Amino acid sequence: MSAKDEVIKMIEELPNNVTLEDIIKELSVKAKIEKGLDQLNNGKYYSHEEVKEKFSEWPSLYM
Repeated sequence: MSAKDEVIKMIEELPNNVTLEDIIKELSVKAKIEKGLDQLNNGKYYSHEEVKEKFSEWPSLYM
């Protein structure tokens, strides 16, 4: 299915009273999810341990 077809299908599934802002939000979420899945499938991600290590270097803002 083409990107255009996916967008049309997504819009058709939204309620009739949807706003343009709602549509833009839906498209943004869909794009971010697809980007994340693409990164995951291409091995472009951090392991849990790598994330813990990176966050341990940040100064604590809430302590």
